Amino acid sequence: MFSRFFAPTIDVSAHCDLPCGVYDPAQARIEAESIKGIVSKLADNDDPDFRTRAIIIKEQRSELVKHHLWVLWTDYFKPPHFEKYPQLHTLVNEATKLAGASGTKADMTVEGADALLAKIDEIAEIFWETKKS
Repeated sequence: MFSRFFAPTIDVSAHCDLPCGVYDPAQARIEAESIKGIVSKLADNDDPDFRTRAIIIKEQRSELVKHHLWVLWTDYFKPPHFEKYPQLHTLVNEATKLAGASGTKADMTVEGADALLAKIDEIAEIFWETKKS
C-alpha cells in the first residue's frame, strides 16, 4: 500500500476526457431532425391529445439538443479549438438558444427547426476539422 505513495508518477495528457470517438455532433442533429419531423406532423393534426404529446416530445428533444451541444462545448472543445475557431463560442450559444425557450421549445415551424439544423451543421463542420488535426 505504501509503495503506491512513493511510486514514480507519470504525466499524461489527453485531448478529451474519454477517447475522442465518443463525441459526435450527430447526436444533436438527430434530435433536431426529430424536432423538425414533429413540427411537420403538428401542422397536419388538430387532435388535442396528439398535439399535447407532440409538444412534450418536441420540448424534450430540444433539451437533448442543448445537452449534446453543451457536452461538445464543455468536454470536447478545448482552448486550442477556441483559438483557431473564435466563432465557436458564439455558434454554440446561438445553437443552444435556437433549441431553447425562444427557439424550438416555443417555435412550431419547420423554419425554426431548419435554423437549428443549420447551426448544428456549422458546429459539426468545425468539429470534423478538429478531428483531422
